[in-house]
Amino acid sequence: MNVGVDVGGTFTDVIAHLRDGGPPRVRKVPTTRDPSRALLDGLDALRAGADVARLTYGTTVVTNALVEGRGARVGLVTTRGFRDVLEIARQQRDHLYRLDVPGRTPPAVPRALRFEVTERVDHEGRVLTPLDEADIAGVADALRREGVEAVAVSLLHAYANPAHERRLGALLAPHVPYVCLSSDVNPEFREYERTHTTCVNTQLMPLVDRYLDDLVAGLAAAGVRAPLHVMQSSGGMASPDRMRQTPLAMLMSGPAGGVAAARAVGAHAGVTDAVTLDMGGTSADVCLIRDGGVATVSQRRVQGQPVRLRSLAVESIGAGGGSIAWRDRAGALRVGPQSAGADPGPACYGHGGAQPTVTDAYVVLGYLNPEEEIGGLRLDPNRAAAAIESIGARYGLAAPEAAAGIVEIANAAMLRAIRLVSLQRGFDPRRLTLIAYGGAGPVHAGRLAVLAGMPRVLVPPHSGVFSACGCLLADLRYDAARTVRAQLARDAPEVWEAPLRDLEAELLARFADDGVPPGDVVLRRSMDLRYSGQNYEIEVPVAAGLDEAAIARRFSQAHRREYEYATEEPVEAVTVRVAAVAPSPEAILPAASSAPRRGPKIRRAFFYQTGWAEAVVCGRHELDVGSAVPGPAIVEDEWSTVVVYPGQTVRRDALDLLWIEGT
Repeated sequence: MNVGVDVGGTFTDVIAHLRDGGPPRVRKVPTTRDPSRALLDGLDALRAGADVARLTYGTTVVTNALVEGRGARVGLVTTRGFRDVLEIARQQRDHLYRLDVPGRTPPAVPRALRFEVTERVDHEGRVLTPLDEADIAGVADALRREGVEAVAVSLLHAYANPAHERRLGALLAPHVPYVCLSSDVNPEFREYERTHTTCVNTQLMPLVDRYLDDLVAGLAAAGVRAPLHVMQSSGGMASPDRMRQTPLAMLMSGPAGGVAAARAVGAHAGVTDAVTLDMGGTSADVCLIRDGGVATVSQRRVQGQPVRLRSLAVESIGAGGGSIAWRDRAGALRVGPQSAGADPGPACYGHGGAQPTVTDAYVVLGYLNPEEEIGGLRLDPNRAAAAIESIGARYGLAAPEAAAGIVEIANAAMLRAIRLVSLQRGFDPRRLTLIAYGGAGPVHAGRLAVLAGMPRVLVPPHSGVFSACGCLLADLRYDAARTVRAQLARDAPEVWEAPLRDLEAELLARFADDGVPPGDVVLRRSMDLRYSGQNYEIEVPVAAGLDEAAIARRFSQAHRREYEYATEEPVEAVTVRVAAVAPSPEAILPAASSAPRRGPKIRRAFFYQTGWAEAVVCGRHELDVGSAVPGPAIVEDEWSTVVVYPGQTVRRDALDLLWIEGT
């Protein structure tokens, strides 16, 4: 069987697709501190004599480490005179007219741990001052005295000529356990972004190395010999050895799996334009699918600072089932970003949690069945009611009204994220489908569709473990980039063609190391282009052998689409990129497993718009294919709950997809 794993802040989801075509096996187990323990608990329940042929693993370990500040103690070595690049940064204000914005995030490496060496290379890679190796012994001694565990090396213009960085790295390697070179992580221009990205990647190297060691050791001890791959932020998977070198590529590992699965389901159902909504126990992630493809970015911000990595254009907010409801200093009711997590979890889990959470609100509102187990947990409605009453009393609200308010505040936060990836990027939500998954996404999706003006909601099978499903579908993928400056109308095509061929050869070599022949790899080229004199670029896909005039036309079309205008000014290239992809052998998601029919029931549920109502409650498989069931209704799916709000209908189609639409 092929196994997909998604490690979330609250639950670890494991799904196994049997190669003989049998029904999938699914488990949801509480996330543990030991990364292999929850996975092995899930695998033990699934294997039942079957061998694991392939295992793909998505995790939030990198995200959590950055948010919690658990990176290693890192030193930085840079060109003499450029010690303070991290401090100077970009000097822009993200909120021009706000006076209450807190101070800037401290530099990734404190000044006392930043060291200089004598050397200088210009922007074309010419050596102006050779590397003075006499400096290096003193730097190595200082790094040892300071107890530095890892060192980042970022020399001026190393993207144009990495020779000094590589020599410096080789000389420092005997003295420091981990050495990270900017020319390996991000060989692109703009010194601050490159240096900061290298430092953040270096902070993560020891932690991720230990994490993967524990994971591999745990799997080996359990007799699992299958190849292990790790989900990347790009939506593709990579080998653990590659992730040890560039752990920052795991930043959006968890959400990427869900988006990959949503894209596959959308293509199967004929949905090419959509917004994905993944709401789990800790966060909610949204992403735009346009013309059947998922937008990617080469840079994103983490805690207010830029990091350069290929990533799906996912927006994340702190709104999940475990998000805590609280009263701020002004007296307003807030939800998140603090989360109860898996331990102690929401009050209804009965593990010692007492603070009111979104999941407790679901129980009070009647959306969740307290008689059913969720991931081995049986919910306690009395504890949920007590937690919600504690916050409701501060506002003079009964428990159902307070619970509805908590859910509506969470909806408002997710609505802002949906508008950010749609309206603010020029896409009309009225032409988009909302694809909802995660343990909590289908609870909110119907209401969010109404608020956003979206015509329909699609809830796929296995929605509660959908990111793990995406791990089954993920392609093996590697990305590479290099700064190349060229005037399209002036320079010969060989100026950018040669580095593109070099990048392709580099990526094919990585696949060869993974045992993938070149014939199984698809190469995709792109270039970062701009009008001469601009300070921002647009990434434009280009085919091999495309002439400069055709590339310039593609850029102008993209510029007009993005900014509503184009000019006849000269176009210049600043960076070339290659994505190499080996498509997954899995074509579509495995079919949903069958379940016995129990017959519909009636349960009282509270809705923000209408108050208490009698809602029809049934399992997904109790919905007849093609017939529409009017809301209010609650469809109890495996590991998740689908809420159909008053004024909506739910329909199950022949592909086992649920469609929620307005009446």
